[in-house]
This record gives sequence, structure tokens and C-alpha cells, in this order.
Amino acid sequence: MFRKFLFALCLVPCALCLGPAHAELRVDIVAGNIEPIPIAIQRFEFSRGDDAIAREIREVVENNLRSTGLFRIINLDAHPQRVRMDEMPRFDDWMAIRAQVLVQARLTRDGDRYRLQFYMWDINGREQIEAQILVSSRASHRRLGHIMSDAIYERLTGEIGYFDTQIIFIAETGTMDARVKRMAVMDQDGHGFRFISDANTFVMSPHFSPNMQTVIFLSFRNDDPTVWSLDMNTGEQRRLGQFGGMTFAPRFSPDGKRVALSMASRGGATNIYEYDLETRTLRQLTSGNTINTSPSYSPCGRKMAFNSTRSGAQQIHILDLETMVETRISFGSGRYATPAWSPDGNFIAFTRIDRGTFFIGIMDPRGRNERILASGWFMEAPSWAPGSRRVVYHQTERGENDDTVRISRIRSVDISGQNDYEIKLPDGISGTAATWSPRLP
Repeated sequence: MFRKFLFALCLVPCALCLGPAHAELRVDIVAGNIEPIPIAIQRFEFSRGDDAIAREIREVVENNLRSTGLFRIINLDAHPQRVRMDEMPRFDDWMAIRAQVLVQARLTRDGDRYRLQFYMWDINGREQIEAQILVSSRASHRRLGHIMSDAIYERLTGEIGYFDTQIIFIAETGTMDARVKRMAVMDQDGHGFRFISDANTFVMSPHFSPNMQTVIFLSFRNDDPTVWSLDMNTGEQRRLGQFGGMTFAPRFSPDGKRVALSMASRGGATNIYEYDLETRTLRQLTSGNTINTSPSYSPCGRKMAFNSTRSGAQQIHILDLETMVETRISFGSGRYATPAWSPDGNFIAFTRIDRGTFFIGIMDPRGRNERILASGWFMEAPSWAPGSRRVVYHQTERGENDDTVRISRIRSVDISGQNDYEIKLPDGISGTAATWSPRLP
């Protein structure tokens, strides 16, 4: 699936700058409403013939940072000077336009590889705060922009970046009575869209393995709804196991060695099982005559969130996988579903349905501090970006003739509930069941 992407980090202190001591430049992203930090990204220096590539990489960086809502990109026309890579900025000139960060970069080419060198300057502190060198194949040049964006974001926020990632989802086409559902993957900014399953088999709920080499998903091949895996390198598809019933809602464990899934019995009950990929053994985790589904591991792998009807209505529960003690954590009005544990372990995202309205929200693992991030006619299936700062979900809108046409959009929202935006898909394609990948290998 991926070309090997080689990059070297080169942290270079600025020996030329003797500015005064100052408070470290850092964006406070805890507050719900903040003033975006002004950042100036200079035109890249580049080798002859690479002006278009340099411009594209720069646009990738600008668009990524702008999409966070944390940064204001200063227009090129307002830049008071062009700072060469071997020069010092005139800090007073940049302070005059209220820039706080200056970024400069140089793109060079060596055969079939690109080399991107960039510097970051703290204008008020009058010092260089980051210097890196990135190397990629020519075919992967957009990843240079994403990795550079991650470095800037991490340096200024202290949090893990999420730009060098992908989103896997179900791409839907056709009318409601003849819907085609195929797995597709794209970069987190919507570029690089491609199908990874054909149009002949109905598929649902894809999820990446932690190393992104495997995808698990629900397949209706031969009218038999069961969990399958897809090798992203070879394209080989394989049924996960012969379990004797309908299996669905698969999810990898954090170490990639186990898969949690739901299995429906003929009596109408649904319970959660854990399949060990090495020993090929199945362990039952829940029991009873209710519906238990949508398992999601905690980052440590010792607990699992899931939704269950055991209390009479669909609610979120936590299962301790060592003691097998189960605890209900959702108690608001309406029904709760599709829990997703954040990578940092601090939150559980969920879908809530109350009096005909759908909500995407988060709460802590004890069920406290519930916060609604988005609401609408139909929305569900939140999934976390690396770093636990953003959630991706899908929203479906009624069409003019709801029996034949519906449009589903993939959206991303900050955990503060701010900066909710749509990730553009190709024309004619709706997106559902979106799952954010880990950082690319």
C-alpha cells in the first residue's frame, strides 16, 4: 500500500541568534475559543523546474494548519521581507505585522527523491525554534507537507499531530433501493481517494490495524454477513474465522493481536467476543439475551467500551477485561451507541439519539463531563484522530425524495465543539462509517 517514506529529523539550534530569554511560544488549545496565532509561511525556495511541487507542498501546510482553527495564515502580500534560508529575519519588521511565527523552507531534488528543509522562528522571542530535514520519493511529495504540518503543530501545541494520516470509510453510490457500498481510503484532507474493494460485495464498518497493514470489515459476500480481513499490501481478502453465526462490528486491539467482534445468535441475542489472531481461539466477553455490540478497546487494551440493551435501553458500558466486571457509564436521556475510546484514554466518543435528533458527543471513561459536539437529523460513528484532538463522523441529510436519494457527508470536529467542517469527497459519492487511521508508518 505504502511506499517506504524515509525522513530524518535534524534539530538545529540557531547559533546566530542571541535574543533575550522569554516565555516559550505555545498555543493554548484547552480553551474553547481562542485567538488564532498568526503564522507566516514564506514561499519555498526550490530547484529549477520544481516550482509547482514547492507551491503544492506549501499549500498543503497552509491548509492543514488553517483547518485546525488554531492558526491564522498571513497572506504572502503582507510579508515585509523574503528571508533566505541562510539569513536572519528582521524581527521588528515581522512584529510590525503582528506575526508570531515565521516558517521558511527549501525544496531540492536528487534523482527520484525530494529533500525538504524547513526552519521555524519565534518572532517575539527572536530565536529559531525548529529545524528539520525531510526526504521522500517524488511520488509521495504531498506527505512532505503533511509531516511538516505535524512538526509545526506539535511544536506550537505540544500535542500529537494528525495530518500525516488517512481515513478509511464506506463510499456509497446509487439510489437507496440499489445502493452500492465500497471501501475507500483517502488522506485526512480528502486527497488521494481510491477504492479498496469492488462493487460486487456489500461491505460495512472498516477499521485499520494499528500498523495499517490490515483492514477488518463486515462483508455480505454470498449473502453471509461475516467479518473479513484485507491485506493492504497484497489485496488478499480472508474470512476471519468460521464462528457459526453472523459476525459484525469488528475492532482491533491496540497491539493488533486480537479482534473484538459481535456475534448474533438465532434467539435474537448479540454478544461480544474476542478472537486471538495468533492462536485462532475465540473468547466470549458478554453473555445474556440482550444486544451487546460496538466494542472499542481502551488504549492500554485492558478495558472495553461497548453499547448494550441490558438495562432496557441502548447505553454505554465498560468491561474490565481482566476482572470481567461491567459498569454502565451513560445515564442521559435517549439512547447511546457506537462508543470510541480516544487514543490518550481521556475520552469516549459516542452517538446519542434523543427524541428524533442525533448527537455526536464525548464523555470521560466514568461517564462524567458529557459534551455534545454536533447534532443533526442522522449522524453517527465517531472515530478519533491521533492525539485525541479531533473526531471524524458522518452526517446524512434527507434528499428531496428520501426513499430514493440520501447524501452522507464525512465531517470532522474539535473536542471543544468548534471548527466543524466537511471533508470533501469526489462528486457523486457519499461517505459513511469513517475511521481515522494512526499516523502513517
